[in-house]
Amino acid sequence: MSIKYDQAIIDSMIGMENFYPIQYKKDNKFPINHNYLSRQFSDYSEILEKIKEVVLNNDFTLGRVVDEVEELVAIEAGTKYAIAVGSGTDAIFLSLKALGIGEGDEVITTTYTFYATVGAIVTAGAKPVFCDCGNDFNIDVSRIESLITRRTKAIVPVHWSGRPCEMDEIRKISSQHSLYVIEDACHALQAEYKKKRCGSFGETACFSFHPLKNLNVWGDGGIITTSESALASKLKLIRNHGLTDRDTCVEFSYNSRLDSIQAVVAKHVLDNHLKNITASRIGNAQLLDSQLSSCSGIKINTRCLYNKEVFHLYMLRVEKRDELIEYLKINGVDAKIHYPTAMHLQPAAKKYGYSKGDFPVAENLSKSCVSLPVHEFIRKVDIEKMSDLIHKFYKSL
Repeated sequence: MSIKYDQAIIDSMIGMENFYPIQYKKDNKFPINHNYLSRQFSDYSEILEKIKEVVLNNDFTLGRVVDEVEELVAIEAGTKYAIAVGSGTDAIFLSLKALGIGEGDEVITTTYTFYATVGAIVTAGAKPVFCDCGNDFNIDVSRIESLITRRTKAIVPVHWSGRPCEMDEIRKISSQHSLYVIEDACHALQAEYKKKRCGSFGETACFSFHPLKNLNVWGDGGIITTSESALASKLKLIRNHGLTDRDTCVEFSYNSRLDSIQAVVAKHVLDNHLKNITASRIGNAQLLDSQLSSCSGIKINTRCLYNKEVFHLYMLRVEKRDELIEYLKINGVDAKIHYPTAMHLQPAAKKYGYSKGDFPVAENLSKSCVSLPVHEFIRKVDIEKMSDLIHKFYKSL
């Protein structure tokens, strides 16, 4: 029996190498850089000492430190429970599965997101239904209801770059149509909407511990928050093969457990760094806002007084985007695009029948957005340099 694959995809992958090491090396050349991990974990020797306890206690899989991280994140998110899993992607996938969403179901989400949001929906068996976003990069809540069909089971709003979505409206829509809400809060730990933490609005919410997230570990990791006890129990079951004890499997399921070693790293950051990480990013973003507000050629998001943004990214809409990025890179600034192609125009989305022009706001943002480093190791002098360069660029036009 022959296995059929899309030949164009197979041809494109022939000779493909792991592109991450090449990307890391390329990015590290910039003095003002998005990649800050060598500084983030400069206290690695302290973390390694803590990891020794895991080794000595043979506590590798779902060890006690995982329980401790779950308790700390539940407090941070303002929920009763947190369930640590293998990645932020798994957090979304397992949330969908725990809520019974799969084949034949539809899930509404923004087209302006990272691949993982959509990948989790698709691998759960459901169909992603894309919604345009607003100029703040978040899902346009005014367009959600028009996308609801009898097959719709959930909405997955994305708190893009740590800016909270309009959750009151999303919850109102979900209540009226009996839909689940799964927050993609992978950028948004400690972010707040109307003084309530992101991660506490949906049936579940999903956070990532990827090395470049605000709370990061030394590899992949993620966590799900919820205040529903039955849902928390279901998630704990399906992340660990469906086991209730060593010898009893009540549901053949998945293996998505946060490693104890990674949990040590997460707990170290939670205990020692997260408060400073959040405060520094907010302060750096505020300084960038003030220094760039008078610059022609750019548009800064209006900051909502009832929101607390945590700035996983600092994103601008700019004119002559590609020329500006080249100018900044020549001058040592690692300006990036997050992301140049909206999800509905990715090759993987071709089968869903979307076309260019379907979501004009997202498509325009993809052509005009630029991200500047905003993390906790960016200095005031770095912010001043970035701002001066941007002013000079537009004055020279």
